[in-house]
Amino acid sequence: MKRQWLAAIFTGALGSFGAGAIAAEPTPPRLYEMSTETGMPHLETNLRYAVVTEKRCLSTHDLSEAFWMLRDVSLQDCILVKAAQAADSAAYVLECDGGHGTTGEARWQFEPNGITGTLNVRLGGKNMTFFQRIMAKPIGECGNKDVKDGAMPD
Repeated sequence: MKRQWLAAIFTGALGSFGAGAIAAEPTPPRLYEMSTETGMPHLETNLRYAVVTEKRCLSTHDLSEAFWMLRDVSLQDCILVKAAQAADSAAYVLECDGGHGTTGEARWQFEPNGITGTLNVRLGGKNMTFFQRIMAKPIGECGNKDVKDGAMPD
């Protein structure tokens, strides 16, 4: 009974995420207001965090590419590969081809008021870690000419 109740909330509130994410059928993207926080705990306190806010269309198929840091040259040979999917979450493993020892993982939580994803990375050969956390609230349908699909921060 509890699972049915959760499925109803996720399907209705999130549209293209949540319980509908398990279906094999493609789901239409939704427009989200996304806040992405990047943290590097090893840096000085005033340089430790950076926050970027943007509006972006996302669907369940975009979650492995939603973290903009994965497009950085230092991670150009790395991709997130889905490891697990549930009605209220998804997990990914960072796979890198360069032989440099970089490791990581990402987890997404689907909630009635939005989605949250966290990417944790440890750069190989160095004692350096960072994270990116995306908090996204649905704000409407895609198709606004002012918002590009897959928009990146400036």
